[in-house]
Amino acid sequence: MRLLELKAVIRRKRYNYKSHKPQHVAENVLNREFQADYNAMEVLLSDITEFKFGGHSKAYLSAVLDYGENKIVAYKLSRHNNNALVRDTVTQIKNTIIPTNTLFHSDRGFQYTSHGFRNFVKEHKINQSMSRVGKCIDNGPMENFWGIIKEEMYRLTTYNTFEELEKDIKTFIEFYNTKRITLKMGLHIPS
Repeated sequence: MRLLELKAVIRRKRYNYKSHKPQHVAENVLNREFQADYNAMEVLLSDITEFKFGGHSKAYLSAVLDYGENKIVAYKLSRHNNNALVRDTVTQIKNTIIPTNTLFHSDRGFQYTSHGFRNFVKEHKINQSMSRVGKCIDNGPMENFWGIIKEEMYRLTTYNTFEELEKDIKTFIEFYNTKRITLKMGLHIPS
């Protein structure tokens, strides 16, 4: 397969990257309570995922999912995976956060464990929650959204430029938030 440059399209092996020492860690307050009914802006889930374009270039998408509404309320695509990416994403929702009532759940990525992000959390009186180490299921609905956008949009097209990818992500998120049919909309699976 290597000689012919063939690669499997399903579940390729992942490699462990160098871990970082977190500057701040929050408890797993959400604790996988995904069955509860939440109001808008009560539980926010966030994460970053990677997309490739133009052969070997990478783009990073940071997004915030309002679990109560099942909508993406903020997102930012960048060529860099850094603290500014998360800062620019959460700044979009700073005026809609409900002080002392909004729970913000993420993994333990360096962006979410930084002093800068901790200051944002304190300033806006957000309850912070983080997944356990190596337990992506603790942020299951956000991981589910990554699977949806990658299967329903990204893997169907080859992206040559950052701008093409950015345009399609914007279009898909608008579709996801307003038109994509889900069981949460009160629909039932036909018997």
